[in-house]
Amino acid sequence: MRRQAQDADLREVRAASRSVGLQLAIASGALVVAAIGVAFFFVLDQLRPSEVDEPPKPGEHKIYIDTVEAMIAFVVVGVLAVAIAGVLSMIVTRRAVRPLGRALQVQRDFVADASHELRTPLAVLDARLQVLQRGLPDGDPSTATVAELRADTRTLIDVVNDLLLAADPEREAAVAPSPMAGPVGRAVESLGVLARDAGVELLLEADPEVRTTVPPASLQRCATALIDNALAHSPAGSRVTIGVARDGADAVLTVADQGAGITGIDPSRIFDRFARAQPDVPRRAGAGFGIGLALVREIAGRHGGSVAVTATGPSGTVLAMRVPAATSPRATGDAV
Repeated sequence: MRRQAQDADLREVRAASRSVGLQLAIASGALVVAAIGVAFFFVLDQLRPSEVDEPPKPGEHKIYIDTVEAMIAFVVVGVLAVAIAGVLSMIVTRRAVRPLGRALQVQRDFVADASHELRTPLAVLDARLQVLQRGLPDGDPSTATVAELRADTRTLIDVVNDLLLAADPEREAAVAPSPMAGPVGRAVESLGVLARDAGVELLLEADPEVRTTVPPASLQRCATALIDNALAHSPAGSRVTIGVARDGADAVLTVADQGAGITGIDPSRIFDRFARAQPDVPRRAGAGFGIGLALVREIAGRHGGSVAVTATGPSGTVLAMRVPAATSPRATGDAV
């Protein structure tokens, strides 16, 4: 697994190196050709026929240059200079992006190691909760709480598995189309406790027919991050509306809050890591560090989608994540 990830990183870094090196080579070559062209025309301008026909004066020395030979010399020097500039550009860019390759490798190793180390404790926790759940008598008031704890544990296990797949793109297999409403609904359910504590209502309006090939665990992570961000900026007594709908070829997940809007920062920058709005904007205690929305953009981009701020103002903010929609089995059957 790790070897395949390193090979993928190496191919990506080499492709970037070739692209940058080619651009530098073209720019260097253009400058060399321009310089040689200026020098060539300058020499031609200095070669006046009237001066060539005049005999040299006593003590004066003249050097005669054949224009054809000068042109050949300039062309040869130009070709060699362009070739040397191209080779040097490729060598320099390859050395320059080498730290990038090492950084990608370190990042993937960290994600893979951390995720792998979390799998066993989570599996043990899930097994213990399963034993506890089976041992509860019928009608026990804690049955629902234990069931929620086990569901949350399964969600964590899915997130860890999703991180392992993200760390190794070569192993990310094709996912069968599935409804978006399921993962989004689980995200709404898991954040219900935080919403109740904050005095915020969560309203889900999901079209059950909207399907996509984005893995359910990744969809739930995105929905969780978007809803958690909305809760962090929603005053008590307000509502956060979560929508799932289809718009043309896209499946769209929207999260709308009734907060004060995005201020103190360009709305497009909220998807950058560690980006935050103005400090005086009300936020839920213990809110995140500005990473969740960046992960949403990364996951959406990895599956051919995008995320953006579609509206913001004193009445609230709307975030929308778009991913390619998949054809439902019913539509496929009708087409056949």
